Amino acid sequence: MRVAEFDYALPEDLIAQHPVAERSRSRMLQLDGACGSLTDRAFAELPSLVGPKDVLVLNDTQVIRARLLGRKSTGGRIELLVERVLNEHEALALIRASHPPRSGSELILGDRLRAEVLGRDADLYRVRFVGLSVVDALEGYGAVPLPPYIKHAPEREDADRYQTVYADRPGAVAAPTAGLHFDAPMLERIAAGGARIVKLTLHVGAGTFQPVRVEHIEEHHMHSEWFEVPQVVVDAVAAARAADGRVLAVGTTALRALESAALGGQLQAGAGETELFVYPGFRFRVVDRLLTNFHLPKSSLLMLVAAFGGLENIRRAYAHAIAQRYRFFSYGDAMLIERLV
Repeated sequence: MRVAEFDYALPEDLIAQHPVAERSRSRMLQLDGACGSLTDRAFAELPSLVGPKDVLVLNDTQVIRARLLGRKSTGGRIELLVERVLNEHEALALIRASHPPRSGSELILGDRLRAEVLGRDADLYRVRFVGLSVVDALEGYGAVPLPPYIKHAPEREDADRYQTVYADRPGAVAAPTAGLHFDAPMLERIAAGGARIVKLTLHVGAGTFQPVRVEHIEEHHMHSEWFEVPQVVVDAVAAARAADGRVLAVGTTALRALESAALGGQLQAGAGETELFVYPGFRFRVVDRLLTNFHLPKSSLLMLVAAFGGLENIRRAYAHAIAQRYRFFSYGDAMLIERLV
């Protein structure tokens, strides 16, 4: 398949720059993949759409303050985005600069934090923070790494709202944005209806914003992300299956973690790295329903939802969402997709 098949024109004013006043006040477009029907809903209706035998799977990753601004010791400005913490003092990071820094060069971040470039691995640099742990360096000097399509500098609001209310395990450089719609009362309503709520972890990497640069999608290689699926998730999915319930993944990251853990044919607990690329033709083994946001043109996430709900269905759904002026991307509205097959 060609990447061009996943393109669409989006008016810039539909890219949400700020969240709605209350988390659960977003709109939600429901797509039934089997018949292609579209229903305009409010996100507040979700509890009525989750059955008592269903299981809701959340990604509890926590966004770290991964964005650092500074300069090279030679004077050139740089932006550093930590992709992954390797050990107490070292991390893998994207570095934006007019000239790529060389191994052994020194970076000055903020007013006095120093870091050394140890080497390069493809698009990422291995850096060592001097005098502070990576965690302390980010807490003291870092900022919330907002997506590139959000044009304002991080504000006080973003520190809270670009984080799910159930975030618990630090390590992501981008939020699992489908989860941003939930507040505590919404989760309580779903649980009160009888559905099981369980959590896994996938630390979202900066690669989630990287465009698909090949002409044919089969040639694209996904970035690696760390994930963990606990046994409680496996047991909850099995119980839902036995009771004829459904598995609702909150976000593409929860879906990728579940389907990665089931590539052997059966869902298994464990932790590891995943480079799973989901595009039309993928065989889903675990997830029946997907709650997600609207995704960028030509992105791997748009390809994932096209695989889940059907490419033609997704094209119609996105055209409908644009016509009805839904809000797009991280701070935007939601989609509830029932699987195509």
